[in-house]
Amino acid sequence: MLDIAPWKRILILLVTLIGIGLAVPNLFYGRVEAHNDAISAAEKAGFATPEQKAAEAGWPGFLPSTLINLGLDLRGGAHLLGEVHVQEVYKSRMNSLWPELRRVLSEARDQVGAVRRVPSPEGTLAVEIGNPDQMARAVELARTLAVPVASISGAGQTDLAITAEGNRLIVTLSEAERVATDDRTMQQSLEIIRRRVDEVGTREPTIVRQGKDRILIQVPGIGSAAELKSLIGTTAKLTFHPVVGRGTDPNARPGIGNILVPSLDEKGVFYTLEETAVVTGEDLTDARPSFDQNGQPAVEFRFGPSGAKRFGAFTAANVGQPFAIVLDNQVISAPVIREAIPTGSGQISGSMNIDQSTQLAVLLRAGALPAQMTFLEERTIGPELGQDSIDAGRLAAIIGTVGVIAYIVASYGLFGVFASIAVSVNVILILGIMSLMGATLTLPGIAGIVLTVGTAVDANVIIYERIREELRKGRRVGPSISTGFQEAMSAIIDANITTFIAALVMFFLGSGPVKGFAVTLTIGLVTSVFTAIFLTRLMIAVWYERTRPKQLIL
Repeated sequence: MLDIAPWKRILILLVTLIGIGLAVPNLFYGRVEAHNDAISAAEKAGFATPEQKAAEAGWPGFLPSTLINLGLDLRGGAHLLGEVHVQEVYKSRMNSLWPELRRVLSEARDQVGAVRRVPSPEGTLAVEIGNPDQMARAVELARTLAVPVASISGAGQTDLAITAEGNRLIVTLSEAERVATDDRTMQQSLEIIRRRVDEVGTREPTIVRQGKDRILIQVPGIGSAAELKSLIGTTAKLTFHPVVGRGTDPNARPGIGNILVPSLDEKGVFYTLEETAVVTGEDLTDARPSFDQNGQPAVEFRFGPSGAKRFGAFTAANVGQPFAIVLDNQVISAPVIREAIPTGSGQISGSMNIDQSTQLAVLLRAGALPAQMTFLEERTIGPELGQDSIDAGRLAAIIGTVGVIAYIVASYGLFGVFASIAVSVNVILILGIMSLMGATLTLPGIAGIVLTVGTAVDANVIIYERIREELRKGRRVGPSISTGFQEAMSAIIDANITTFIAALVMFFLGSGPVKGFAVTLTIGLVTSVFTAIFLTRLMIAVWYERTRPKQLIL
């Protein structure tokens, strides 16, 4: 058991050295982080500023530069709890359904008579027909627009609930479709928020759904909750509408199917627009900051194939007519169509600076939130609180490690020293693997490391006690050590497998603090088995080969 092949010795040392090398950058966290940020910013911009070059030179490029991401409780940052107004999507669905319903009913005008939309509660589409005695025919035609609900719970049901009230046709989303729509809205909101946060380069955000219509957002390293709100809370909803009229009366009635929207740059001017947009920001494939023909900051955008086709067809059919570019319910531009625009690309310009054009491009690329979000809870966690947590965790780790080392050395002498070295290397390997994975270290994660330090010597204790038993039987030192390692192997593996299963369950089913604890515990179990069975055995084998002791006091 002590005859370790040379290639195995080299492999054990190599794994240990690689782990130590991966952990070293965390000793110079600020320098390495500035180095990584400078490289990332230069790659995005296509060039490096003098400051970025200086930061990049602060850490040698040939050394590992991966770091452990610090969680919100260690790094500081912002915490938000938002509520998504999913009901807004119902209204949008009904508005988009109206043109199709009008077309279907108009094609049967000789039966149902004249068709017009009448006021109705939000999320409801009410249509008045000229021949009430043909209401059954109108309902039949409207039902041709219904499609099956795209969810398992809604199997066999359609997305529209259609009823008749006198001479009015009432259309709403069915209950099954509302449930499916709510779920899609939340999933879309989660994805868009994640994209927006990722665009600005923050590290390891926590963005999870809570309950039916709430989203928890925790972003380490961001300046304040207000800064995070400005990034996430901005809708950045871009739409293109036909212009019906222009005036200065803010109380003007736009008419059924139209909306009244203020101008961003023209004070006191209001545009009457068709409510149904020709194309929306969802059709965009790219948006980037640029400059207009006057050298002022602007944003260039490009539609995908379907959006470009609709945009091209609309501009071709409306040459000489104005159309409005609407951003977050404000008309930012209302140019006259000079010629068809088949390429599906354009430019947004106006009163904005370079930072605003960059931010708008980020928001447009990430997409518009499908519904408004209200923030119910917001907290800013300062970095000094995170530093206090780091200091407290470091102190706990040091005290725990020193206590364990003192006990193991007092109990097993020189073999206790070998076990202590293995425990120290074990902690370093945990940090190295977490750096390689880009894992996030939280305060519960530090607790997991401290626990790992306390339990990492369990394997050594089992091995050493088995060696003691063999020595008591009068066996020689070499065979006693070999038997101790061999007989303890199954017990060590069984004990760690059961704990490993529990850690995996916490990782996959837990969230937040539980998951952070499970990450370090899982990694620690793997590294502790490696250091106890392989590294400790290698140190003992080298010591035995050099000293060849006749007796061993353990």
